[in-house]
Amino acid sequence: MTPTRLRQRVRAELCPWLVEGLVAARRGLALAFLSQLGAVPLLALSVASFGVTPVGLGVLTLPIALLAVRGFADMHRRFLREWWGVRVPRPYRPDPVDDFEPLDVPSSIRYYRRLVTDPATWRDLLWLLIDAPLGLVLGLLPAWLIIYGIHGVVATPFFWPYMEEFYGYGLTWPVHSRPMAVLAFVQGVGILFLGFWSGKRLLRTYTRVTRRLLAPTAKDDLSRRVVELTETRSAAVDAQAAELRRIERDLHDGAQARLVAVGIKLGLAEQLLGRDPEVARRLLVEARQAGAQALAELRDLVRGIHPPVLAERGLEGAVRALALDLPIPVRVDVDLPGRAQAPVESAGYFAVAEALANVAKHSGATSAWVRVGYAGERLTMVVGDDGAGGAVAREGGGLDGLRRRLAPFDGTLEVDSPVGGPTTVRMELPCVL
Repeated sequence: MTPTRLRQRVRAELCPWLVEGLVAARRGLALAFLSQLGAVPLLALSVASFGVTPVGLGVLTLPIALLAVRGFADMHRRFLREWWGVRVPRPYRPDPVDDFEPLDVPSSIRYYRRLVTDPATWRDLLWLLIDAPLGLVLGLLPAWLIIYGIHGVVATPFFWPYMEEFYGYGLTWPVHSRPMAVLAFVQGVGILFLGFWSGKRLLRTYTRVTRRLLAPTAKDDLSRRVVELTETRSAAVDAQAAELRRIERDLHDGAQARLVAVGIKLGLAEQLLGRDPEVARRLLVEARQAGAQALAELRDLVRGIHPPVLAERGLEGAVRALALDLPIPVRVDVDLPGRAQAPVESAGYFAVAEALANVAKHSGATSAWVRVGYAGERLTMVVGDDGAGGAVAREGGGLDGLRRRLAPFDGTLEVDSPVGGPTTVRMELPCVL
């Protein structure tokens, strides 16, 4: 290997490694800072609130303290998702915040009772107790090793002659000669390497501990799963019943009425064929037109149940066809190594269709984009636009309908829509291609 190619390879492999180490050190400092300014005061406030509960004051202060604890834990769950791609579900029972008013005694008593009987509350407090020292040590250690290593590499070779009476580094005390300075320099290189190497691994250790305490236990997860399945099954049954009513209504008011009209017109034409052929001919023309309209309505109805383009060309072709029908330009990027099961494809197609319909109706956007991909046995669909933003998944609204459509398949919906835009709707469906 030539020297030039060797330098290029070293640069290509070493630079990302150094950047990764610096990023881990920066994140560690943030965690150490939060552990002392967040975990310690919140733990102290919670313990103090429990302490004054016998005199009644804790009933008012503890709900506020534990709400802050949950917000702090949610922030760490977001860090784990953004930094490492680790999703940690919220383990809490259905949150009764809606009926909680701070410093209102009756609502505080109700909320106090719900909080102290929720096992996730005690796991949060245990996490705070562990996070205070663990976050400080594991967070500061990578940055300290890097800084101390730089000190050994840079300062020791040049300044030891001026401080040989009291200066030392690492395991070398004191540094009073050049060989000792070289030994200190070597230690500095080793400590610097250790700082870059250990940062990501130490934070991974912190992540495992945090995830273990902030995630639901197996029992809680099973209980929540039972509740979710009960709700999604009820929603699926309701949606299916509503869909059947829609099909029945469309058939009754559309194709069926037109076919009845066709029969009546054909009967009249049969009676008038001998007496008034011209009127009979007009009736036959009207019957043919009504039959064509009934056929078109039946085709639209079938397309609404399962679009032929989806069956023929798969999700990619169906999404591209949807984009062409929108009145604004839509950029489509699909990367699927295979096809999902038909029900999952259908749910994904209609979810994208509804999201694009919302873009066209409500966003005021001049352009939109759709990205469909597959990773980790999850079909991911992202629909975005450059509109006015401010979209909220209100109950009974279009986005809430999207969530209900995805729920029977264990799908998820995330909406990011700040006022002023852009809006991004991320939908995921677990499946195997």
